[in-house]
Amino acid sequence: MSPAALSFTVEPRSDALPDDLREAALVDPGFGKTFTDHMVLATWTTDEGWHDAKVTARGPLSLDPSAAVLHYGQEIFEGMKAYRHPDNSVWTFRPEINAARFARSARRLALPELSVADFIESLRALVSTDEKWVPSGDAEETSLYLRPFMFASEAFLGVRPAAEVTYCVIASPAGPYFAGGLKPVSIWLSADYTRAAPGGTGAAKCGGNYAASLAAQVQARANGCDQVAFLDAVEHRWVEELGGMNLFFVHGDGTVVTPELTGTILEGVTRASIIELAADLGLKVEERRISIDEWRDGAASGEITEVFACGTAAVVTPVGRLAWQGGEVMIGDHDNDGGVGPVTGSIRHTLLDLQYGRTADTRGWLTRLV
Repeated sequence: MSPAALSFTVEPRSDALPDDLREAALVDPGFGKTFTDHMVLATWTTDEGWHDAKVTARGPLSLDPSAAVLHYGQEIFEGMKAYRHPDNSVWTFRPEINAARFARSARRLALPELSVADFIESLRALVSTDEKWVPSGDAEETSLYLRPFMFASEAFLGVRPAAEVTYCVIASPAGPYFAGGLKPVSIWLSADYTRAAPGGTGAAKCGGNYAASLAAQVQARANGCDQVAFLDAVEHRWVEELGGMNLFFVHGDGTVVTPELTGTILEGVTRASIIELAADLGLKVEERRISIDEWRDGAASGEITEVFACGTAAVVTPVGRLAWQGGEVMIGDHDNDGGVGPVTGSIRHTLLDLQYGRTADTRGWLTRLV
């Protein structure tokens, strides 16, 4: 990786949150509710490229009402975590993969690319400045969630790629994504909506994909479910992903299957990591198409013994129930270990132990930030 081209100047705020209030906030941070003192900002223009990179006081952004992002949704984002290790150092997990996906998303949304080195340096600059906000790591799944994003900030109403773009990184101390501890979630099968179509933006991490999933999420909640699963847009037959997580299916013979990437599924960093870690655990991993009938029939017959979802925020989450209009099927043994199957549990613990520095990083997946 080439050295970072951008140098992030630091403008420390004079009114940082006092130590006692910050420590109180870290006791039970929840997810995405509390934010650190600073943020990263950088600007891109067609004339100057990337410039004015800095760490500055977190606060409201000033946008003209005609800013292109407000009208045409030209924006992308990423999500990752910083983990406090036992020796008090702070690390993040495979940031170069997030950086590469950020660049692919930028190309798809006609935004300027940020180099891998500059992307990682922006994380290091912010976490170094707000290092005290990184939770201790003693409690399960506490971390500092990092949210890099980029949006069209040019004041212009014409439909074309923006000539001015803003890059920003904010950080939020985080606990478990699902409140109430680890337990199987219920999934609603969407029959009315699709998340993405061939040639669309399904493989990009952009806000429009998530906005388009919210109506289906409302349906899921109305039917007593936690999350929604989407099928493909062409045949309405093939399982793709949840509103914000990839899916894995564990079969009775120990085979672990995940939907293959088709251009309409987000290529999750956690997904890619689980594929490798599962092989280390002696599991056969397949990437292939999975029909909704295979899911329903396999769960009903016991051929599919476990289903789990994965993503940066929720890590690995067991799926206990699939529901649809007129039916439902339960998955796995709910009397065993709170509904967390042995394969799901093993993969989950293997991944967390690596991220939190409890086991050796033999692949070089961890990058030190502080």
